[in-house]
Amino acid sequence: MMDALALALAMFPASMAAANLCLLGRAAGRPAPGALVSILIPARDEAANIATCLDAALASTGVEIEVLVMDDGSRDATPGIVARRAATDPRLRLLHAPPLPPGWTGKVHACARLAEAARGTHLLFIDADVRLAPDAAARMAAHAQAENLALVTGVPRQRIATLGEGLTVPAINLMMLGYLPGAGRAFTQHPAMAAACGQLILVERGAYESVGGHAAFRHRLHDGLALARNLRIGGHRTEVVDGAPLADCRMYGGFGEAWNGFLKNAREGMATPIGLPVWTLLLAGGHLLPWLLLPSPLAAAALIITYLTRAAITWRGREPSWTIPLHPATVAVALAIQWTALARSALGRPAGWKGRAYRAADGA
Repeated sequence: MMDALALALAMFPASMAAANLCLLGRAAGRPAPGALVSILIPARDEAANIATCLDAALASTGVEIEVLVMDDGSRDATPGIVARRAATDPRLRLLHAPPLPPGWTGKVHACARLAEAARGTHLLFIDADVRLAPDAAARMAAHAQAENLALVTGVPRQRIATLGEGLTVPAINLMMLGYLPGAGRAFTQHPAMAAACGQLILVERGAYESVGGHAAFRHRLHDGLALARNLRIGGHRTEVVDGAPLADCRMYGGFGEAWNGFLKNAREGMATPIGLPVWTLLLAGGHLLPWLLLPSPLAAAALIITYLTRAAITWRGREPSWTIPLHPATVAVALAIQWTALARSALGRPAGWKGRAYRAADGA
């Protein structure tokens, strides 16, 4: 009985991933004349990343761009690096965030101020650790225009260099492609089916302003998901495309950074009192339970299906193949992060990031 349940729970993400990998499209083409993409980069203590991020952004081709960096109270050399580059390239502007108002989270506030200062027809929000492909801005803007989309997003190719990253970062694509019907494509119109990766989001300016921009969810930490849902609630179309050809990103430098980074967003995602037990059944039942039921043939079949699913997702996302054998540990760590976040919330402990503490809103 249990081995049949494990097989069914393994088949669920396998069938979902098979459909989503076929559905996941690529942004292509060139935008119409007159398009201006404002590449907007919130930056707090990003001295190790910002120079190469700017190099890639300023190398954009196929569309007119401007690049704005909002220094959000950095305690390192970030503003000096940007200022020196801005002195030699008029397309780049350095801005300084005002003090964080009550009720706002840092990145959301910085993004809101960036949008106010931008001149573009399209706003491309990226993190400072993202490296855009030369044609990424043009392709995303063209896709938005051709498909009448308010928002285009994708998960960049994740650069993974340490064991700690390999145990954590691959969970992003696993959840997006294995458990979200339609993987965020525009035909899944319901706000609950919206998805976005905050590392790489292009939004059409008029649609962004019509739903109140970032100010509409000023208290949120998971800014990408909140923006996509707000746009769909407002009647706009949003879409996830294959992000691996558009950009790459190294999110974290090791296990500790990754743990804390995912922990801060968890309460606005899976880590809710009602949702997390369901997610635990789905994830543990499909990816961990089969190990406990060996040598049952059904359990062995479940494991084979699980690893094939993970391999397909990993290869499509252009993530390193050495992370595939770590898959059971990746699922276990993901669940540990979620349960830790829920426990911390119950104890009233705020999430922290880059010297700030936040009491994130409950997941929506």
